[in-house]
Amino acid sequence: MRILAVDPGEKKIGLAISDPVGIAARPLVTIEHTARMDDAARIVALAIEHDARLIVVGMALEAEGQVGPAARHAERLVEALRELTSVPVVLYDESLSTHIADEAMRANHRGQRARRMHIHEASAAAILQSYLDAHSSE
Repeated sequence: MRILAVDPGEKKIGLAISDPVGIAARPLVTIEHTARMDDAARIVALAIEHDARLIVVGMALEAEGQVGPAARHAERLVEALRELTSVPVVLYDESLSTHIADEAMRANHRGQRARRMHIHEASAAAILQSYLDAHSSE
């Protein structure tokens, strides 16, 4: 089962997709944030294009695990996605995904410009890989 992951940011939204059997994640694309419903429509279109059977949206919790502005932004995006598709949409803790993605790109000798251009989709891939690893026994 293919899964699409979303790393929602204030300006950019990173997307990643799993392989057909749901074992490995790979970065897909970064889209510019415009408006919530427009963003949701583009995400749904990509889910359909890639035959995703689940959409995982990263939710950044604050230091004490509290819901802050970024988490509320993710919750509103999930609501918009659910209005537009029958594909199940779930929230998943994305703590440290950007840091993990940046470190992985540094380890692969990606330059600062490449890291800046691809950090959002790489973060989505980190979120998705974490989700896949956590749910591999299901």
